[in-house]
Amino acid sequence: MCSSAQWFSPLTAPTMPTTLQRMALLVSICLLAACGKVTTENYAKLKAGMSYKEVTGILGNPTSCDDVVGFKSCKWGDEKSHITVRFAGDAVIMHSAENLR
Repeated sequence: MCSSAQWFSPLTAPTMPTTLQRMALLVSICLLAACGKVTTENYAKLKAGMSYKEVTGILGNPTSCDDVVGFKSCKWGDEKSHITVRFAGDAVIMHSAENLR
């Protein structure tokens, strides 16, 4: 009796990226894009009093943010090279950087 199932050898089997692989690729692309904006040139553009929207216009979306009672601290980049901006309400009150390229 013949089966209608199609058999593939491991060398010719079609490969389909899994959801996890797609998510990992997307995260990698986003991190690379964010790291591309974490530069000394962009850091120099940051000024006290800028809005969150103005900062994200320069640096893109932050890697992480923490909110505590009207204060927000956001980080762009990774553990080795990053920019941290602190906001009171919607205005920059302080910014710092580490190991910028």
